[in-house]
Amino acid sequence: MKSLGLMLNFKKMRGSHMLNTWHSYVKWRLLHTSSQALTTNEHEVMSKIRNIGIMAHIDAGKTTTTERMLYYSGYSNHLGDVDHGDTVMDYMEQERDRGITITSAAITFNWKGNKINLIDTPGHVDFTVEVERSLRVLDGAVAILDASAGVEAQTLTVWRQADRYQIPRLVYLNKMDKPRASLSICIDSLRNKLHVDPLLLNLPIGSGKQFVGVYDLINMESLTWNDSKSHDGSSFETQKIKLDGSNKDEAAILKARADLIGKLADIDEAVADLVLCDTQLDQIPTQVLVNAVKTATLNRKIIPIFCGSSLKNKGVQPLLDAINYFLPSPMEVNYGFSKYYGSHLCALAFKVIHHKQRGPLTFVRIYSGMLKSGAHVFNINRALTEKTTKLLQVYADEYHDLSTAVAGNIVAVAGLKQTYTGDTITASNKTAEEAARVYIHEMGQNKPESKIKDLKKAESAEEAEEEDSLTSDMVPILAGLSVPDPVFFCSVEPSSLSVQKNLDMALEQLQKEDPSLKVEISAETGQTILSGMGELHLDIIKSRLEKEYGLDVDLGPLQIAYRETILTDAEVTQVLDKDLGGRHQFAHIKLSLHPDVENREFKHVILEKSVDHPLNIKHKVLKAIELGVRSGLSHGSLLKFPVIHTSVHLHEFNSHYHTTLPMVTACAAMAVQKALKSADSVLLEPMMAMEVTTDSEKLDVVLSDLGRRRSHILNVETRLDTKVVTVVTPLQELLGYSTALRSITSGTASCTIELSHYEKMSEEEAQKVTERMVGFHPSTMC
Repeated sequence: MKSLGLMLNFKKMRGSHMLNTWHSYVKWRLLHTSSQALTTNEHEVMSKIRNIGIMAHIDAGKTTTTERMLYYSGYSNHLGDVDHGDTVMDYMEQERDRGITITSAAITFNWKGNKINLIDTPGHVDFTVEVERSLRVLDGAVAILDASAGVEAQTLTVWRQADRYQIPRLVYLNKMDKPRASLSICIDSLRNKLHVDPLLLNLPIGSGKQFVGVYDLINMESLTWNDSKSHDGSSFETQKIKLDGSNKDEAAILKARADLIGKLADIDEAVADLVLCDTQLDQIPTQVLVNAVKTATLNRKIIPIFCGSSLKNKGVQPLLDAINYFLPSPMEVNYGFSKYYGSHLCALAFKVIHHKQRGPLTFVRIYSGMLKSGAHVFNINRALTEKTTKLLQVYADEYHDLSTAVAGNIVAVAGLKQTYTGDTITASNKTAEEAARVYIHEMGQNKPESKIKDLKKAESAEEAEEEDSLTSDMVPILAGLSVPDPVFFCSVEPSSLSVQKNLDMALEQLQKEDPSLKVEISAETGQTILSGMGELHLDIIKSRLEKEYGLDVDLGPLQIAYRETILTDAEVTQVLDKDLGGRHQFAHIKLSLHPDVENREFKHVILEKSVDHPLNIKHKVLKAIELGVRSGLSHGSLLKFPVIHTSVHLHEFNSHYHTTLPMVTACAAMAVQKALKSADSVLLEPMMAMEVTTDSEKLDVVLSDLGRRRSHILNVETRLDTKVVTVVTPLQELLGYSTALRSITSGTASCTIELSHYEKMSEEEAQKVTERMVGFHPSTMC
């Protein structure tokens, strides 16, 4: 009755008062009238859910740690071993063959009353997009470090990704049983490389092969594992730490405890009050410390540090306890745009895989509302409705049917054939529109009065339709993913033309699964071109085509994905004037290109407004212009590589009433191409940041080899009895480098590689690339 009365009153009103009442009504509906509202009696309590990810450098022990978590929680009845190829999480054939994680795997298990949705992510740089899309939907993360190495190259990358999404983190120092394991080196590397404030909550008991457990500095207890009493590490001995002079580690324990309380006192009032009251360090209540650590972790003021050896089955249970105590539940995280949906469904699709029996499975994180099996959902990004056929709880490569899933959960959905990674889904188009109106109303309160009037103005039917289009485009959707640039590309050819169609379908599915894989058809040769993140990435794609899709394919030689940029400004005018389909199409564009050192990728056109050209361009027309600009920048004037570090300024734009948006896009693309030809363009090559770890006696050989590869040596540091070389090297010089490094160091050195930036090539090197790409020296091109 309340809803009906409000509707009747709404129909009687006019003008701005009517609009404000409508906004109030919509907001009231979103927050109170959904049949999908959550109740603690009917559904699981969100405070008991933890959505976490495991992230680390390759070979730090992510999968081994996850396998121990599954075993101790009772989910698995055996200790999975990466070397034996019998892990639960690395279930792909390629993962078990190579002993590495290639795709992120999700699993759900329980630990001491909490439901943990865990995602194990890859550590290899070629699969960094798997980490990106996993972190996008997680509430917390555990970063695992090799205690003998500290922070490594890929650790920096995944840490920056977690920073982008403001995710609270714990750090687990794994492999404390290794001879070179060093707590101090790890702590220093966290401070110096990640610029964080580590808070030590564990101290190791013993070192190297004598590592037997940890001191818990919160509860002041020692936790020790005895292999003879419990070979699988499922039971351990807990004792109160004695501070009577009998413990050889007493001084280190007291210092670490004092440091812990001192740091917490600086950021937590409850701890500070106890310290000011001269409370003894061992008398401060445990719960006060736990609360302080959790608050500081959620606010990302400190990073709690834990120790263990997952392979030796020591230290994993305290890490699981820490996940429960210190990482947030969905109720403790602010999700931004999801609030505009109230209690209606709002979910983000973050991963798509193709199951042989079930078809496409879409992994979604539910931020609000409820998702039911068999329900229809609306994809906001693609403006279409699809029906779910099954709702599934994910256990690595096993799936259990669900009838419903509520906010805070991560589940897989079968039946969504047109939903891609990064898409936002909600209950219906009507829900999306209502959320958009609340969003615009809230944003409008912070806008100048003139802009609000422009938004409300509708002088004709066409302008009213235009405003609806604007509203649709402003539906609050969750941000998509940041996909890194491919650095390699190669051609792919089927063994016979009869399977070309099957190859195209397989590549379409793989591209849907993997956003970092780019597939395009060369306009010059007609070949299918694959672009990926590295040699291993493209090799895995070839292996999957052969083993999963039964296709015999050949990959062409690997090519470097160069970039182009401009050195000088260029200003052009482009006019498109033609008759098409019985309608006169006219567009006039004047724009300029400028070097932009700060921004690598083009984002938006900069409007250069003037009295003569105010550039009052409709929203959808401006989007069409930007689409044309992106198209024009996708192929440079030298070797058709994408153009980066370039800004685009729009000075003039005119078009006829009947000019279609595709014609506007085409005109903008031609203008950009014309400007690129008149500007001075240069080639840019990808520069790779490397860390090479080698023995001291092989250092000179490694440095000499790097010098021949046009490398910039940034730093050489000593880590125990090894040398770590930090270097930036052109990607062209690193083809086959891992094999060469093993050869010159007799297999004692290792390296990690990731994209750093793009750098201008010398004229000599650019000529070599041109000759390699087009088949002859550029000096003959006249």
